[in-house]
Amino acid sequence: MPRVSEIYEKYKIMPSLQMHMLRVAAVATVICDNIDEPIDREAIILGSLFHDMGNIIKSDLNKFPQFIEPEGLVYWQEVKDEYLAKYGKDEVTASAMIMQEVGVLPRAIEICNQNQFTRLCEHALSNDLEIKIVHYSDGRVDPHGVKSYKERMEEARIRYQQQNQKWEAGRQKLVNCGLEIEKQIFEKCRIKPEDITDELVAPIIEELKNFVVK
Repeated sequence: MPRVSEIYEKYKIMPSLQMHMLRVAAVATVICDNIDEPIDREAIILGSLFHDMGNIIKSDLNKFPQFIEPEGLVYWQEVKDEYLAKYGKDEVTASAMIMQEVGVLPRAIEICNQNQFTRLCEHALSNDLEIKIVHYSDGRVDPHGVKSYKERMEEARIRYQQQNQKWEAGRQKLVNCGLEIEKQIFEKCRIKPEDITDELVAPIIEELKNFVVK
């Protein structure tokens, strides 16, 4: 039975993307371990660990030059081309296909398929706590670490500023729905959002590298 770190290596996941998914899964783990509701903990963690497996398809490899070292641009462009040839142009579909190949729980794949920013308001109105946790956890991690939800959304706004200008009002509505999800989650938790920090998740990340996909 493969460990998460072995799966990442097999699928040539960029180290920065590995760390992103591990951080998201660590945030989700903290929430799962402190929430007073029945949830599918394994599906939440697996969904978080693999939610962006196909993301190299949409990645601008020039955006963060430090993240493509030491292999370099040529190597990662070849990996991207391999992904495009095998899985197509949609990163969400690609991630689902990879999770199926790995043998991840169907519920985890279902959660990942719904983990899209444009569906935040839909999720805020739903009773699906598991997708709320995964989506919220993803909204707490930027390229450099764990942030508050508002900090993470501001970082994303700046990073995607040019393409977001045409729908700023719609984006802000989605951010507000994300904040509503935060409220919904922590009404059921024994911790507060600000309790989740880089320092808290660091040891959990190390454990998750050895998480076994059964």
